[in-house]
Amino acid sequence: MSAGTVLHIPHDDGPAPWRPAGADDGPVRRLYWAFADCLTIVRRDLTHLVRQPVIIAWQLGFPIVSVVLFVYVFGSAMNVGGGVDYSTFAMPGIFAMTISFGFMNTAVAVVVDRDHGVTDRFRSLPMATSAVVSGRGVADVIGATVDLVVLAAIAVVVGWRSHGSPAATLAAFGLLLLLRFALTWIGVYLGLLAPNQESAGGLYAVAFPFGMISSVFTPPSMMPDWLGTIAMWNPVSSTAGAIRELFGNPATTGGSWVEQHAVLMAVLWPAVLTAVFLPLAVRRFRRLSR
Repeated sequence: MSAGTVLHIPHDDGPAPWRPAGADDGPVRRLYWAFADCLTIVRRDLTHLVRQPVIIAWQLGFPIVSVVLFVYVFGSAMNVGGGVDYSTFAMPGIFAMTISFGFMNTAVAVVVDRDHGVTDRFRSLPMATSAVVSGRGVADVIGATVDLVVLAAIAVVVGWRSHGSPAATLAAFGLLLLLRFALTWIGVYLGLLAPNQESAGGLYAVAFPFGMISSVFTPPSMMPDWLGTIAMWNPVSSTAGAIRELFGNPATTGGSWVEQHAVLMAVLWPAVLTAVFLPLAVRRFRRLSR
């Protein structure tokens, strides 16, 4: 947290909401403190995560259960066409699904902080208002990186392999983290909108179809036309298709434009989501007192 004497804490959408006495409040200095405060929030959120083993167990347990269900329980009954081995098809999908569901953990964490008065405490401190939101986003991406490392290790144990080059493999994991980074802002925004923790828990009803109506487990071309159209334009489908391509894992596609340009769309979708929801999340945080 940045030190200094608070002279003014406005609750509007104007410039920096604090001003250390005698300090230069130019844009460079405000950017410095916004970055420093962001790092403080990141450290706080990661410390909180380490001290909550139940959250870690849930985040790591869910992908493990998904691997067991969709590779071993349902895998032998699944046929995605083209002679594609289902376990090879499903593993990149499980990567994408795990990343897409993570934003609801963000929403719940934001609501818990607000209901416990932590958010009000942050707002009373001489710190950049954007730091609470941006710090949450960075901390979630770091947490998602750990999730991916664990999930990739499990995938290797069950026989999955990346046949892409090391650079392509790293790019695939980079696209997964890019999607998570973008979805984090949706989680923060929904968390700030939710009236209480019970309502935030109900948002999983939104996350589930968002992750499942996609190419994660079934090619959109094998769905009814209207549902397949929704699935192929789902950002999760673009990321799943892109990482299958980069991993060199076989995939079955319907030949639509969005499926043929999966890597491009896996970059564009997160950019659009971030451009829309990051400003909305920061604006909503600044308007909490109204």
